[in-house]
Order: sequence, then C-alpha cells, then structure tokens
Amino acid sequence: MDDTLEIPMAAPKPTDVPKEREEDENSSGDEDQGPDWTKIPGLNIAARPVIPKRGEKDFEPNAQGGSGLQRHVLDRSRSAMLDALKGSRTISHKSVSHAIWYPQLSRAHVTVSRGIHFATMGHSVARPSANDESAQKMQRRLELLPEEALYLVERGAMYCWKPTSLPLPHTEHLDDIEGVPMTVQQVYTEAMGTEDLTFEKYQVYAYLKRLGYVVTRAKPPSLGYPVPPPLITAPNKTTSFIDNLCNAVASTLARLTRIFGTKFDWWQPIRCGGWLHPATSDAFLFKSLRFLFSGHTTPLHIRHVSETPPSPYTIFFHLYKPSTPFKKTAPPPPDFSVVVVNARTSPMPTISELTALFGELPVLPPPTPRKRISFAQQKLATADKSSSQPSPKSLQVLKLTFAARILAWVWPRSAPTTNSPARPPNPFPSLKMGNKTVVIAAVDAGTISFFRFGQGVFNEWPMA
Repeated sequence: MDDTLEIPMAAPKPTDVPKEREEDENSSGDEDQGPDWTKIPGLNIAARPVIPKRGEKDFEPNAQGGSGLQRHVLDRSRSAMLDALKGSRTISHKSVSHAIWYPQLSRAHVTVSRGIHFATMGHSVARPSANDESAQKMQRRLELLPEEALYLVERGAMYCWKPTSLPLPHTEHLDDIEGVPMTVQQVYTEAMGTEDLTFEKYQVYAYLKRLGYVVTRAKPPSLGYPVPPPLITAPNKTTSFIDNLCNAVASTLARLTRIFGTKFDWWQPIRCGGWLHPATSDAFLFKSLRFLFSGHTTPLHIRHVSETPPSPYTIFFHLYKPSTPFKKTAPPPPDFSVVVVNARTSPMPTISELTALFGELPVLPPPTPRKRISFAQQKLATADKSSSQPSPKSLQVLKLTFAARILAWVWPRSAPTTNSPARPPNPFPSLKMGNKTVVIAAVDAGTISFFRFGQGVFNEWPMA
C-alpha cells in the first residue's frame, strides 16, 4: 500500500471545494474525536486561556504502525496533553478562603471566608474559645462538613490547614494561620469515611453543586446544624361515645349476618350482605370485586427477619432548586429528597423499603395546570394593563354585577345559573407525579444515574 504521507506532494491544494462542504467535513467527527491538546496553552500562564477544539483525523489506523510523520504527530499531541495536565492551576489570593481542619471534630473551621459559596454552605456552631480557657467562653464560628470542605478545596476556592505542634517558620500574610497546608489528596484521606461520607455520596454532592443546586444533609450530623421544619401530620381524631356505640352496633350486625347468612361466594360477591349492603353504585361494585385492599394506608403483610441488615435506602441529602429562596439559618422544605446507593452492591429497592421512604416524606399538592396563552391573548392582556382608566362599559358591567348580587341575596331564585358545567381537573399530571416523590442516585463506578420513584394516587382518581 502506498502511503501518501511518505511522498511529498508539490501539487497545490484545490481551491474549488465549496465552503459548505468543507465545513461539513470538518464538523462531522466532532463528537467522536478527542480534543486537540496542541491548542492548549499548557504551562504558559501569561497566555490567554483558550478552549481546546477537537482536531481533525489526518490518517486512518495502519497495521504496520504508520509512517514517521504519523508517529511525530501523535507524539506531539501526547506531549502537549501531558504538559497541559502537569500545568499548575493558579488562583488569586484575594478570592481564596482559608480553613483549619480538625480531625477530632471532622469539621473545617473557616477563618477567612471569601466568595459566594458560603451563602449556602457551612453552618454556625458554638465552640469554647481557645483564648480564655478558665472562663470557658463560647464563641460561634463557621464550620464546614467534610463534603463541603472537600468540594471547595478540590475546585481551588479554599486552602485547608491542619494543626500541628511542630515549630513553623514565619510566612508572610499567613500569621493568623496555625498549621501545615493540606493537599487535595490529604483532604480526601481525612474526609472520606467521616460523618457517614462515602465516595459515592461525595460524587453525587459535587455533581449537584456544579449544576447549581443547594445540597444539605437530611439528618443533622450535629445539634447546631439547621434543618427544615418538621413534617406536620394531621392530629388524631378522638371518637365520641356515640361513634363508639354506632361502631359496636354495626360490627354486631355484621357478625350476625356472617353467621346466619349464606356462604360467601367469590363468583357472586354482591349477594353477600343482602339488605345491609345494597349494590346501588359503581364504587360499591368495583369495591366488591376487589380481592386486595387499595390505598397506601393498608399495612403490608410481610414477615420481617430480625437479623436483616440495615437498608441502604435512606434519605441522605435534601435538594433545593437554584430558583428556590434559600436561607441558611432557616432552610425551607426541600424540593427533592435524594438517596445515594452503590449500584454494584445494592439491589433494587423492595416494597418495604419504598414504603419506609415514603413514610418520611410529606404529601405534595397536586401540580397546577399549565396555562397555554396564545400570542393574541398576550397582546390583549398587555393592552389591558396599559389602560389604567376603566371604560364606561366596564363601569356599567360592575354596576349590573353588584345589582345582580343584591337581587340574588334578596330573592335567591333570580340568581343567574351557568349552563356550562365546570371542567373537571386533568388527573394525568397527578397520576404521573404522585403525592410523594423520592430521587435515588445510583453510582456505578463513577457513573451517576438518577431515578425518581413516586407514590401513586390511583385510589384518589378513579377512572370509573
């Protein structure tokens, strides 16, 4: 096979190629090829950073190993990639924060806070002051959880220090910092495994934070950690003496009916009860044909083993949308509840585990229907808002409406009746979302997949 790269070609490049065809050829393999590392500035800090673009594939793979020019191009791209990866990241000292890591507390005490990260990260904790040990004066300070400290250190927004008893040399601009600096690898080693933090949970936390969400712990790791308001449950209704008497009479009649009545036949369930349960409605017919009780209030008849290991399906994070007003000292109810599991060691959740998860979540209101407004209606609404003074016709309509209200109050029969019935609500958005929702993040060797499980409301929206 003749290699065209070995033979120098003196023929000029044809210039009659259409421009659109050339752009299509250059952009056809953008999704399948890697970035061109030779266009990255690498160690040249003074140069302006350039986003790397994907290069062109100059040759096809050859079983004989390729030519000298091919190997030269590959070696140059490989060297550019290694030089770019070895380049050190820089950050301005005016925008970096400082914190001290305390291994015995598994917390990072923020001494210098800069940036907007601390508007949604960290919490205030009262600790005894180190200056006056005799008085035991409590002083509040800003502390970070292990995942929060690791996230800020990993993205280069914070320096973390570790206290030490060794004498340290004098360093300019770091007189108030006591300790030795910690690398990213050391922070990983110190933070992982503390406060129930695993590598999968940190991956989910960092991924959601990069997307702009506010992520907090569902269960407070300490007493001073702020949590959303507790779930408000309906108070238990107290039954009166008359209700108890009616229930006792009804149960006695039901027992007498079962004793003296005919034998229950599954092929004729409506006959059971006779005059006590007249089958006059569709709801009663469908209820009689049901073999199992419907609804989530029915207990599960599952035998639990005493030596069952703890379930991995527990809510670990609370998630807030970027548009949700969030106050760090008093967080609102979360938008989502996230469960983090390892996809390789955790099986699919059972019905008991899902029931336990839904038991901790509040009931969500039904979704509001989306109002589809045409462009003509938008222009009409804008024109109505621009006109501040009401027209005489509108005043006349208001007077007539007020007069009609007075006439309806004096003589109810004259009240206007609407012939068109009210449109029933659309049940499908509620059936799709459910009344309770939980998000399960399954991490499979670094790949994160999110699954939403909802508690259905088919019992509340009968189709017949």
